[in-house]
Amino acid sequence: MSLAERLQAARGGPAMPTPSGAGEHVVPFVDSPDTGSAPVDALAAIKQRAGKALFERLGARLTDTTLSDEDLRQIARDELSTVIDEEQVPLTPEERRRLIRDVGDDVLGYGPLQRYLDDPSITEIMVNRPDQIYVERNGKLLQTDGRFSSEEHLRKVIERIVAKVGRRIDESSPLVDARLEDGSRVNAIIPPLAVNGSSLTIRKFSKVPLTVPDLISFGTLTPQMAELLDACVRAKLNIIVSGGTGTGKTTLLNVLSSFIPPEERIVTIEDAVELQLQQSHVVRLESRPANIEGKGAVTIRELVRNSLRMRPDRIVVGEVRGGESLDMLQAMNTGHDGSISTVHANSPRDAVARLETLVLMAGMDLPLRAIREQVSSAVNLIVHLSRLRDGTRRVTHITEVQGMEGEVVTLQDAFVFDYSAGVDSLGRFLGQPVSTGIRPRFADHFAELGININPEIFAPRPMQMGRR
Repeated sequence: MSLAERLQAARGGPAMPTPSGAGEHVVPFVDSPDTGSAPVDALAAIKQRAGKALFERLGARLTDTTLSDEDLRQIARDELSTVIDEEQVPLTPEERRRLIRDVGDDVLGYGPLQRYLDDPSITEIMVNRPDQIYVERNGKLLQTDGRFSSEEHLRKVIERIVAKVGRRIDESSPLVDARLEDGSRVNAIIPPLAVNGSSLTIRKFSKVPLTVPDLISFGTLTPQMAELLDACVRAKLNIIVSGGTGTGKTTLLNVLSSFIPPEERIVTIEDAVELQLQQSHVVRLESRPANIEGKGAVTIRELVRNSLRMRPDRIVVGEVRGGESLDMLQAMNTGHDGSISTVHANSPRDAVARLETLVLMAGMDLPLRAIREQVSSAVNLIVHLSRLRDGTRRVTHITEVQGMEGEVVTLQDAFVFDYSAGVDSLGRFLGQPVSTGIRPRFADHFAELGININPEIFAPRPMQMGRR
């Protein structure tokens, strides 16, 4: 007999049906109708009372900075056990563990999202409304049966997240970008902009930064590509990482930054700090939104300009999405070699066109040819990522920017993805990036710097036909 049935039987009433394993498992993606809020069962009522009692017992210890997170969680578990004992409700060991976990997550964590944040196989969490939560696992969208108890519960979690990074969200500022302690990216939007209830999207980052061997094992890179990119970073080529949303640009930017020699001074500039650089000589800068009076905003563009006075060996911009692209290109053209940034684009050619558009957003009345000359002289390499239909993220192009021919920026692919290998029985792509056989012009620069690479990297490899 379930907890709800035992409690209702003890009260002399009919048993209330309990959702099976609510919040415990992930179910396949389905289009489900809006069923509204789940009925509040007996366990939920106990959870609500226990949470309130735990808040009262913890008191000022919740904000005690001398307590570590683990110490606070242990105190909370001990206090919560006492609270549950005082309830004098018969619970199975499994129900007791679940109750302690859920209440602990509500009080100290992020409610029903905490278990998904703790699951390393989940890469993205999407809350459409309080009773609808989706996750991404292995590149596939899945609907969960986790839910918030109410809109107010969801709002409290959102406010807890944004308050930790000094941001705010309310009716006057109903959308916000923030981050979690581990750097995971957070976007929240609340009513009246979000019609069906507050929406929250969390893009998780690995607690342990991914390395080159990790990307090679995932099939994102090949060893030949990794060797070339290592040489390009050490040779201080200016690199743009391009790709669509969710293709892994920030992850690849982290990996590229790991090639930077440890003695060099790095300045990173981001909207919300996400990069996980392993070097020690790093200055991390983060933009700031306007305050409630609409003042005090510090933009990416201002930070890029300021970074030029900080004696950087490398400037790493998390993403260029506006007028700061002009300042970034000027920095690349005025002695700050080895700079790296990302941009949203669908191909290397689109990346060049998008940079042109972003420069125009700087408000400078520049002729298009002048902008293209800036791009062609500043950027040496474009590394393009794509998210394939099977959910995998692959580097599909490593492209050299060779210069101008007439009015056109000339690009030359060094590596491209081989789609001709087809897919396996599970729909996964069998292909991998292969060399085009064309040696980039910048490879001659490596020898001048004493950087040796295997010439076989650029040896052409035949496309694998007939395996579809």
